[in-house]
Amino acid sequence: MNSPTPPAPLDWESQRTFLAVIREGSLSAAARALQLAQPTVRRRLDALEKAVGSALFTRSPTGLHPTPIALELARHAETMAAAAEAFARAASAADDDRSGTVRISCSELMGVEVLPRLLAPLQAEHPGLVLELSPTNRVEDLLRQEADLAVRMAPLTQGAVVARKAAAIRLGLFAHRDYLARAGVPQDWADLPRFALVGPDRDTATLRAVSLGQAPLRRAMFTLRTDSHLAQLAAVRAGMGIGVCQLPLAAREPDLVPVLPALYSHTMETWVAMHEDLRRVRRVGRVFRHLVQALEGYAAV
Repeated sequence: MNSPTPPAPLDWESQRTFLAVIREGSLSAAARALQLAQPTVRRRLDALEKAVGSALFTRSPTGLHPTPIALELARHAETMAAAAEAFARAASAADDDRSGTVRISCSELMGVEVLPRLLAPLQAEHPGLVLELSPTNRVEDLLRQEADLAVRMAPLTQGAVVARKAAAIRLGLFAHRDYLARAGVPQDWADLPRFALVGPDRDTATLRAVSLGQAPLRRAMFTLRTDSHLAQLAAVRAGMGIGVCQLPLAAREPDLVPVLPALYSHTMETWVAMHEDLRRVRRVGRVFRHLVQALEGYAAV
């Protein structure tokens, strides 16, 4: 009796191409992301569908849409991609603390407005360090090695993660001086709803934090709503209304004026974390310590 034919091996390049199509939504965009010719992407995807024995995408005028089996396979491909990237970072230099690659995950606001200034002195001192900054509001998984370090606004509870509280960053209400010249200045918390407010759209946790035990703020009160803290800051800078801002960020902006500082004061704990296994990687440890110290200095402004 003949034994069943074993399934054809699935090579990583085909899976990497499949993941790029999932992320980008089209063959052409995936080809650009991978720096490949589009026929090569098409050929790899066809080979993978043949090996899997099922269609992985449906086609529509808006692009390629993953099938249910593709969505299931994508989870495993993401894990493999994270491991491959972690392997490349680990192999990027000898085990010293002055060269090699370190990937840092953080929120969009921290990645754009805060961390570049804090990391610039470190990279100037050690130009052999390659820093990959991943500003995303998706919580990247340190256990799956999606990043080497993470800057978070809440303590990480995963068992194999080492986390250190770096700072408690103060928050306040601010508005552009031109807006206050037009609209006036609120005198108390109850006066605030008469003004243009910048705040969250669907993020109810942030909405509760903004209210902070005062008279509750409701979504309908905001004249600009967005769950992006980066967009909220841009709106306040543009004079669109009153919104929450980190005090150290506002200190850089001479045109931002505090609003109701005696009534609204809040602190945001900030943590730096890494997988416990990375404590032995010297360059990761150096960046970890630098971030803790730099964030302490940033929050003290």
